[in-house]
Amino acid sequence: MLMFDLLNIFIGLLMLVIGVLIGVAFLTLLERKVLGYIQIRKGPNKMGYLGMLQPFCDGIKLFSKEQVYLNYSNYLVYYFSPIMSFMLSLMIWMLIPYMFNMIMFNLGILFFLCCTSVGVYTLMIAGWSSNSNYSLLGGLRSVAQTISYEVSMSLIMMSSIIMIMDFNLIKFFNYQVMVWFIFMMMPLSLCFLSSLMAETNRAPFDFAEGESELVSGFNVEYSSGGFALIFLAEYSSILFMSLLFVIIYMGGYNLTLMFYLKMVFVSFFFIWVRGTLPRYRYDKLMYLCWKSYLPVSLNFLLFYLGLKMFLNY
Repeated sequence: MLMFDLLNIFIGLLMLVIGVLIGVAFLTLLERKVLGYIQIRKGPNKMGYLGMLQPFCDGIKLFSKEQVYLNYSNYLVYYFSPIMSFMLSLMIWMLIPYMFNMIMFNLGILFFLCCTSVGVYTLMIAGWSSNSNYSLLGGLRSVAQTISYEVSMSLIMMSSIIMIMDFNLIKFFNYQVMVWFIFMMMPLSLCFLSSLMAETNRAPFDFAEGESELVSGFNVEYSSGGFALIFLAEYSSILFMSLLFVIIYMGGYNLTLMFYLKMVFVSFFFIWVRGTLPRYRYDKLMYLCWKSYLPVSLNFLLFYLGLKMFLNY
């Protein structure tokens, strides 16, 4: 019986990974289409019906390109850091609170924080091991940004954890039957959304890939498969952050069409912001984290702690 259960879990995980990869493929298509219409043009529309096959063509093209071997790079680390980055971004998906056939995490939020913290090392190593000044600078900037916004993100999540007093993501559904947390925690939820954008290196905080001044940042020396894996990891984490935002602030995890529509809307919001806002200045980004979000999240943490104690008595 145990063997059968393990096989079920393995098949479930495999289906999850395939689903995530297909989701990522169509997220890139959605992004290109939405950005196209924002800029008053069509976006990809040749491959297949309405450009549906475009992501697969891009993937095949990227993986079939020639791999560049840098003479002065720290080769082994340079080669494996995109693979590690991709693996970590897929590992985070394990903590979706499935109600069937899957592992249920009682400490899901802690696992999420651990995975995102380890993800910083892959950025740093990818930038350093290329042995290029541009990629090193890009790596340092993205590491500083990611670490800073992890602090604010963790503290903002603490307020939600205090409200439910559990690390299990499934509990968020039970506490949001009557009212969503996005209404109860209005300023905090918006701070959390912008922290997620900074955490995933998305516009207007995409300093890791500041083309105008850094020639694409830490991944400048990567080509073909390595670049594709970094790209997949980034978009997979965007999809997961959308899911996390919906679970924590927009009604929790339930297998209805509405849940998936909310998730698509948050993903669309990431793209919408990219098409609308110009890039932020780097020092202002750091000030926003340490001088705005940190004090606000700490004050709200004390407020919700007091509220929870008041409700309990």
